[in-house]
Amino acid sequence: MNTSELNSFIVILIYGSLVLLSLLKLANPLKVNRKANFWFGIFLFLWSTFWLDEVLFLVTGSAVDFHSLFWVRCIQFFTPIVFYFSVLFYTNPSFTFKITDVKFLLLPAAFLLCLILIRLGYKAPFESLSIILILIQALFYTALSYVTIRKHQKKIQQFSSNTEGINLNWLEFIILVMLIVNIIYIIYNRFYDPKSLNFFINSVFLLVIYCVGYYSLKQEEIYPLEEKQREELISISEDNGAEEVKRKLISDEELLKIKLSLEKIMEIQKPYLDSELNLIKLAEMLSVSTHHLSYVINTGFEKNFFQYVNEFRVEYAKKLLKEPNSKLSILGIAYESGFNSKTSFNTTFKKMTGQTPSEFKK
Repeated sequence: MNTSELNSFIVILIYGSLVLLSLLKLANPLKVNRKANFWFGIFLFLWSTFWLDEVLFLVTGSAVDFHSLFWVRCIQFFTPIVFYFSVLFYTNPSFTFKITDVKFLLLPAAFLLCLILIRLGYKAPFESLSIILILIQALFYTALSYVTIRKHQKKIQQFSSNTEGINLNWLEFIILVMLIVNIIYIIYNRFYDPKSLNFFINSVFLLVIYCVGYYSLKQEEIYPLEEKQREELISISEDNGAEEVKRKLISDEELLKIKLSLEKIMEIQKPYLDSELNLIKLAEMLSVSTHHLSYVINTGFEKNFFQYVNEFRVEYAKKLLKEPNSKLSILGIAYESGFNSKTSFNTTFKKMTGQTPSEFKK
């Protein structure tokens, strides 16, 4: 099989994988992250259409300029926006569209106007403008999606003690890889023959798609399904730590009282050994609201929930690692200390001590 045949095979795999994955996300058999999976499924389907020219050529044996169709160009222009919507709903499942969100249609409207003017014969100036709009749209919503995910990764530390399954790292990975590949493609397209790069680009995209399939299908629900609890956590996670401290939600006396109760519970009951511990569970143990507990941790200890709980876990793990006759493995110690994976244990332990658990044990 030569390079051309291999590239054709990869194109078929790319298109088929994206369509199948799109249908799986839209069907959402596990019924998790419903709105996010709906928009992500639409994004995957739109993404698949970028290979339809090559697929139609392989099927019919003659060149089909699918991308030149007016309605196809219009629909494909929405791909970055739809991706951003999926990110928006992953990070905030309670998000609802408002009248002010009509701003999302400004760039598509400008692009549509360009296409209409091109069809009316004003090809020279507006063909270049349409390409510029495509680049602006892609870069803007890619950057916006990346910033949204980074903010989300900080937000979830306000209420979750284990963030590995809900930090959306896989979406961040997609954005970075896509950006790098597109930069390489643009540079290569500018100075070299783009056809010679097709095999490399398609191979990278196929790997990315398989990674997307694996991580997107195993993505668990980020927020609790119970609406009241979900709304509580979202409202806490959207608070800025510094501003929350300034607002002084409770008196200093009440803060000290909750702080002492919290320290006592952490010392005696050791709730941090529960890998599923979150702000709601701990607040229920103290019989206080999640907002007040978050305020106490942020203000009284100058830490977020994630840092506060995992410091106890690391200290507990240190004791287990120091035991000379312990038969527990590093993974066993991780689970005993409240971590839900070896990766999160190693990462958190090194961040807080400057050493890996293995180095500390030695």
